[in-house]
Amino acid sequence: MKKSLLLIPLIMISCKKDPEVLETQNKDSVAVTEQPAPAEKVDSAALRKKDSIINNAPKTKEVLRKGVMRSTKDGQIIRTADAEQLPFTLGEEFTKDDQEFILKITDFNKPNIKAKISTKEKDFNIRFNQIKLPNGDYDGPFGREISYDVKDKGEVWLIIGKSNMASGNTKGSFTVSVE
Repeated sequence: MKKSLLLIPLIMISCKKDPEVLETQNKDSVAVTEQPAPAEKVDSAALRKKDSIINNAPKTKEVLRKGVMRSTKDGQIIRTADAEQLPFTLGEEFTKDDQEFILKITDFNKPNIKAKISTKEKDFNIRFNQIKLPNGDYDGPFGREISYDVKDKGEVWLIIGKSNMASGNTKGSFTVSVE
């Protein structure tokens, strides 16, 4: 009977999705404490420049609605931007080891793409690992700057991550400027 009475509050609390729930258990009772949800982390990596600046800061939500989408999955940060927004600068941050950033630029129709990675982090191991061209071919690796002739029109990917041939910190803030 006591066990069934203990399960009812747990079932009711487990149906709530908003707050995070921590549970501590004593000999004959269960105490449940609700914790507030963690605040969103604001991206402070964007640098001010005359070009468009696109990042996660609240001030840029309008720009994000106009064609830059962001998703994360299995250590990958994926952003999609329309080539009409070129030139622009994106701010990002690697918070874990072995993360990868993929910038997908849709409807790219220029003969050349130029991009540069900038960071204030000391000893930051980051580079353009690959470029995926509209025809599906990949090329790379590159350094922190890339200038590449693009023959076809379509979607271009810039894949950024650590260099396995170098050492250094793999966590930190950076910006990617694309023209």
